[in-house]
Amino acid sequence: MASFKYAFSGIARLFRNEPHAKFHLVAAAVVIAAGLWFGLEVWEWVAVMFCIGGMFAAEAFNTSLEKLADRVCREYDPLIGASKDLSAGAVLLFAITSAIIGIIIFLPKLIDRLLIYF
Repeated sequence: MASFKYAFSGIARLFRNEPHAKFHLVAAAVVIAAGLWFGLEVWEWVAVMFCIGGMFAAEAFNTSLEKLADRVCREYDPLIGASKDLSAGAVLLFAITSAIIGIIIFLPKLIDRLLIYF
């Protein structure tokens, strides 16, 4: 049970203290609302939820690595800098992939809705 307590504490800390996580939380709410409005199919929800959960996990891993690296070495170190850059790059790659998946799922639905009005 203690493991769950620590895990939930970490999640709360992520959303309370990290601006990027807050941004992703708002983006997730918008995507979920759009999914409800468009009436996504089950497989589309699976893809969307994988992207949302993966984005939060990537952000948490990145934040964790950065905090640990800052604790271990307070002055500039090229290897720690490279590690932090790689971690931030991984988050960016996941965000780009998630955006592409979002476009694949939502763009055709948006076009269909717009064509109804014109």
